[in-house]
Amino acid sequence: MAIERTLSIIKPDAVAKNVIGKIYSRFETNGLKIVASKMAWLSAQEAGQFYAVHKERPFFKDLVDFMISGPVMIQVLEGENAIAKNRELMGATDPKKADPGTIRADFAESIDANAVHGSDGADTAAVEIGFFFPGMNVFSGR
Repeated sequence: MAIERTLSIIKPDAVAKNVIGKIYSRFETNGLKIVASKMAWLSAQEAGQFYAVHKERPFFKDLVDFMISGPVMIQVLEGENAIAKNRELMGATDPKKADPGTIRADFAESIDANAVHGSDGADTAAVEIGFFFPGMNVFSGR
């Protein structure tokens, strides 16, 4: 299995609920190491740049507004198949469709306020990690 790194963001709704530690515990008990982390309050420009892939979608403005509504916790996770493992831990984007015991099933309120973000592939992870942690030695497998 490949050792990978992936970007994870604990979104404003979950930070406000004070569940950062509970979410970190899930990462760690499932074999993911937190190799970089920082708390930030994103500007509209930063959130817009980060989510630029969605710029033409009708939900883009609401997404940016939500992501700047409070602080976020941004971390790089590392482990065997970290991208897929993190996505499994997060659960479906819509918490009503997320499997019981996933982060979104337990901590998210809606499809918009869905507690966490995670990279969806190796290429995306490299770009996203570089966005928040420029200059970090990034790799996706050895």
